[in-house]
Amino acid sequence: MANIDQINPDFAKAMMLAKRELPSFVYDAVQLEGINFTLPEVQTLLDGITVGGHKLSDQQVAINQGNAWRQLFNDLEQKQFNVSDKYAMVLHGTAAKEEALEWGCFRSGGVTIAGTTYLPPKAKKLSAHFAQMVKEYETINDIYDSAIFVFLSMARIQFFYDVNKRMGRFMMNGILLTKGYPAINVPVTRQLEFNSLMIDFYDSDDQVAMNAFLKSCLDPRILDIMSE
Repeated sequence: MANIDQINPDFAKAMMLAKRELPSFVYDAVQLEGINFTLPEVQTLLDGITVGGHKLSDQQVAINQGNAWRQLFNDLEQKQFNVSDKYAMVLHGTAAKEEALEWGCFRSGGVTIAGTTYLPPKAKKLSAHFAQMVKEYETINDIYDSAIFVFLSMARIQFFYDVNKRMGRFMMNGILLTKGYPAINVPVTRQLEFNSLMIDFYDSDDQVAMNAFLKSCLDPRILDIMSE
């Protein structure tokens, strides 16, 4: 079984594999948000057909997730993806449509994070925090460490009123895919571990445990294919 160090970067192959996993990406993401769609229901929604027995707002979350992935895939293929506040806001406009208090822009007020005493930065400092995050990201040589750094930084700083972790994962995976590396998906089967480690991370700002966890979420089957 291959490991992360045996990956042979290949943009076309990494993109093909990510596109095939789109229903799973959306399913796991909405499950992590406490929305109980089944995988077949998610596949149906991604095909543009509504499903019964769920709130319209929950369907909107799943549809937004699918649309944001498709937008990210298109931007990667058109070489329009970049780690910038402008790009993150545009993608947030799709990912958080009609879900967040505001979408397509940084939050204009304060927020808290449930389960932690940590308080994210004030709204007026968000642009400076994004610029500092990009500056630090550009100094990290390892592709997975740099991508994970962006996800965790975006989650902790809370640039938006909502959809922060999902946005962080989009940006993380954009960084990985654009360099030909496989995307990281957090499976719902590891939800408790993910939530517990994130709470610890918010309080400590120590990325070590979450970094290891996210790398462990890489699908062994995908690693084998990417090492061929």
